[in-house]
Amino acid sequence: MSFLWPLTRERARQFWRRMASAAAEGERALLVAEDDEGICGTVQLVLALPENQPHRADVSKMLVHRRARRRGVGEALMRAAEAAAREQARTVLVLDTASDDARRLYERLGWIRVGDIPAYALLPDGTPCATTYYFRALAPADGA
Repeated sequence: MSFLWPLTRERARQFWRRMASAAAEGERALLVAEDDEGICGTVQLVLALPENQPHRADVSKMLVHRRARRRGVGEALMRAAEAAAREQARTVLVLDTASDDARRLYERLGWIRVGDIPAYALLPDGTPCATTYYFRALAPADGA
C-alpha cells in the first residue's frame, strides 16, 4: 500500500486528503465500498497521465478490509474501476501488486500478467519485495 511502519494516523490522514484533492481536481477517481460497519474497501483510478497517454489509466491502491474479504468486494471495486475508466474513454488499464491474493483476483477477472520486477518495492517492515504488473484492454463505452 506504499506505507512503511509505523504508519501514524496523521500520515494516513495526509495521504487521504491528497487523494481527495486529486479526485476533486479530476486527476483520480476514488471508489469506495461500504457495508453495515462502514467503509470496507477502496480503489483508485489514476487519470492524470502524460499527454501521449490519454487512452490509459492506472488502477491504484485497491484495498479490502479483512472483514470484507472473500465476499466479492474486490471484484465489485475492480468492475466499478473498469466502468469508471470506460466513462473517461480509457481503453487500457495498468496496475501493479505485491499481493498474492490480489494476483488471483486480477487473473480471474481477465487481467494479463506482464511480469515481475524483483525488489521493486518495500513491504511495510522495509523488506524488499517483487511487484507484478498487469494490464487490461477495455472495449470503449457504448456510443464512444
